Parts: sequence; C-alpha cells; structure tokens
Amino acid sequence: MKVLIVDDEVIIRTGLSTVIDWEQNGFTILEPASSAEEALQRIPAEHPDIIFTDIRMTGKTGLDLIREVKKNCPDTEWIIISGYDEFAYAQQAIREGVSEYLLKTSRPDEIILAALRAKDRLEKRKQKDQLGWEKDRMLNRSFLRSLLSAASGPDEEAACELWERYPELRPEQNGLMQIWLVSAEDDGSKGRSQDALYASVGSLLQETLTCEWLPWHESLLLLVHVQAAAAGWNAVEQALRKAGDKLECRLFAASGRGVDDALLLRDAVETAAAAKSYAWLLGNPGIIRYEDIKGRKGCRAICSHAEETALSALLKAGEEESLRSWITDVAARLQKDEHATPATASAYLHSLLLAGHRWLERAAASIGLSRPLPDTEEAGRLHLAADPRPELCRRFKSMMDQYRMMVADRTPVERAISYIHEHLEQSLSLGEVARHVHMHPNYFSEVFKRETGQNYIEFVTQARLRQAMVLLSETPAKISEVAKRIGYEDIKYFNRLFKGFTGNTPSEYRKKAENNPPTG
Repeated sequence: MKVLIVDDEVIIRTGLSTVIDWEQNGFTILEPASSAEEALQRIPAEHPDIIFTDIRMTGKTGLDLIREVKKNCPDTEWIIISGYDEFAYAQQAIREGVSEYLLKTSRPDEIILAALRAKDRLEKRKQKDQLGWEKDRMLNRSFLRSLLSAASGPDEEAACELWERYPELRPEQNGLMQIWLVSAEDDGSKGRSQDALYASVGSLLQETLTCEWLPWHESLLLLVHVQAAAAGWNAVEQALRKAGDKLECRLFAASGRGVDDALLLRDAVETAAAAKSYAWLLGNPGIIRYEDIKGRKGCRAICSHAEETALSALLKAGEEESLRSWITDVAARLQKDEHATPATASAYLHSLLLAGHRWLERAAASIGLSRPLPDTEEAGRLHLAADPRPELCRRFKSMMDQYRMMVADRTPVERAISYIHEHLEQSLSLGEVARHVHMHPNYFSEVFKRETGQNYIEFVTQARLRQAMVLLSETPAKISEVAKRIGYEDIKYFNRLFKGFTGNTPSEYRKKAENNPPTG
C-alpha cells in the first residue's frame, strides 16, 4: 500500500519518510511532495492509497488538496499532520473526510498506528466492494441463464431488465448480438479444473470483447456485442486464438445467428447449438458459423442393400482391422458430403447398426438360437458431437464376438454347464442360463436333456450337492454356510436333499469323510 507525505517543511517531510520503518509495516513510501501543487501533478500517475498532508502550506492548503483529489480518487485515505492543535482545523478536516488528525509532535508509533488504521479501512472497503460486485455479477448471470434457458424467447419486460443489467451489450444502430458456445480442452498438465479453465477463458475474452460469459452445458456461453456480423466474427476469432495461446489450451467455438433484438436471443442460442453439433462432421475446425451450415439439406439416412451385404461379410469374417478400415471409410464419406447434417448422418449410422443386428439374428436363428441381443442399449442412436468411429467399432466388435461364440467348437449345452458350475450360489433359473447361451428356454431345455440325459433341474441340483460334498469334506465351513454357498437358504431343505442324494445327513457325511481321508 503506497503512502505519500505532503509538507512544505523539508525537515518534516524528510523526517516522516525516513525515521519510520514503513516497509516493515507493509507500506511503500513515495517520494515526499513539497506542496499541494506538486502532489496534484503526481497523484494521477502514482496513485497513493494514503496521504499525510499539512493543512497550512505555501500556495494551496492541505484542505484544498483534499477537495481536488477527492473528485477523482474518493477512496483515498487522508491523515492530517499539522503543527496547529486547533479545534477549528480539526472540525474542518473532518468535514472534508479526513480520518485522522495528528500533530507534528506525535511519536513515530502514533503515526504508524494511524497509517495502519487507514490501511485497515481501505482493505475493508475493498473487500466490501468486491463482495458486492461478485454478488451483482452472480445475480446478473443467474438472470441471463434463466432468460436464455427459457423455452420461449424473452418478453418486453425481460428485455428491458436485460439492458438494465447489461447496458453495454445493447445493440446500437446497425449493431448485433451474437451467441457463441465455446469448448476448451487442455492436456491436464496444469492441474486446473474444467470450471477454472472456462473462467480463465471468459475473463481473457472480456479483456478484448464487449461481452458476458457464463458456464453452459459443459461449455462456455458468450454473449457478444458487435457493430456488424463479419466484424464480430473476426474479433471473436482473434480473441479466441489469443486466449487459447495464452492458456495453452485448445478452443473450439460455434456462433449462432446474429440478432439485433433481445426478443430473438433464443434463436441465437439455438442456432449456436445447431452449429456446434456439426463439430465432427466438419472435421473439428476451430470455428463454426451457423451461416456456413444453415443451407444443408441432409444426406441419405438409410444404408443400401449393398452396404448391408458388405457389413455382413465383414462381421462374419471376424477381422477387426478390416472392420475398422471399413468404418473409417464410411465416416470419411459422411464428412465429405456437403449436405450431411448431424440428424441424417446419425440416422444413416443407426441404419448400419440395425443391419448388423438383423444379420446376427438371422445367423442365430439358423442354428436354433433365440434373439442374441437382449440389451436395448446396443440399438441406441449415435450422437455426432464427438467422433462416432470408436463407438461403431465397439458395437460391431460385440456382434463379431457374439457370432464367434455362437459358432465356436463348444456346444451351447457345454457352455451352459460351465456357467452353471461357476454360478452355483445364484438362482440359476432355466431362463437365465438359456439367455446366457442365446437360446430359447423351451428349445434349450430339450437340447440340454438330450445331451446330458437329465432334465435341467436334476442336473443343477446334483451339481450343487456334489459341490456341497467337496465343501463338507475339504473345508471347516459350517453346514449353514455350505448350504448358502451352493444356493440354498433353507437349511432343512438342504439337509433333506443332501440325505436323499448321499444317504447321509451333512453332519454324518463330514464325520465319515474325516474318519476316512482320501489316500494319495
């Protein structure tokens, strides 16, 4: 905090500036001024926070100095240090807003204490001003978010309130408002959160643009005032480049239609969102303008029979590298289509996924299996905000894997038996196991009995009881724990089943096993 001493007596101003240890108490002492006139010339450039001044000096008085400086620097703290202990002087100084009145005979500790009190008052005022500014900014942004999020555009009352809160954004003659949606990415090396990154981007943009910003659906919304559309685009693009360079991050931005009326701001937001949705289709450029994509009519939304046949051959062959290459070619064709839109491109890719599902269902039906894809997520529509190629690869690879499993050397019954032994503690309904091997329950039941010679319930029961025999003979687990580990909560029911299968109760079986350990 900077301190300036103004006194026409050289001994006083030199003594005050050198005898007191200003730096140790957190002050920077400026070169003292020998008159009010000299101080008036220097204050605009040096910006002192606290000024010590005499009242009676050659030329303008200290009170004249206070009155003139207060016009442009109302927050400056003033401390009178006078050789006159007169009540009239003190009264006049207080009327001029002076906080302290000291005599030149005051001790150094009294002077530094006065300066510290002035410093404390300044800091409290700044803190209060900052809190007030932050509160106003939060209220303004909350209002702006509500206005832009509304299902319909603002009414006249809301528009008037917008200009009361943001008068600098109101378009003048030939002026426009633009909505920009900005996304930011960095490599994570700086350890900053996404919110902190967006706050830094917004603050830097406000240094060069007449704008307001606020977080908006995992991006940053920018409301910009410009004199003309083209000039606005250029100014924002330049500001974005500078911000990205300074923050060492990648910025992507999409602008909506420029509007000259607050009643049209909802349209500006929607067109900016529409432009942003083209990011991947346009190869992720740094800037997308709604004017550049608004004329697109859409691409073919359904895959052809030839494409469906080619996809089926790829999935059946099971070569992942060939599949990835084919998906890359499909994506490249979409990106080159000058009329492709996110909606039609997504519909086209969805038709390819459905074609893959149909092929897999036909392959399953040909070997007596039920519908192999019970998970409805697999048929979900792709979104093109990001690169769809990894998701397409994941889904088609899943189809490849299911087909590979269907035609593997192991029969469905063999796979079912493995599943049963691995999940003896679970309910293991016939329908659950049938779904695991992608077979209709009735058909699975017939095939299971034909290949094992037992019906499903008999097989599962005996598998569980054999596992119980192992646990009873090889572990110290309680009988109730053994029952639970093979899927039986009712201990009496377990005991009855076990005795019917082995001829002994679980306790008897364990005792015999202990008396007749297996020999190696």
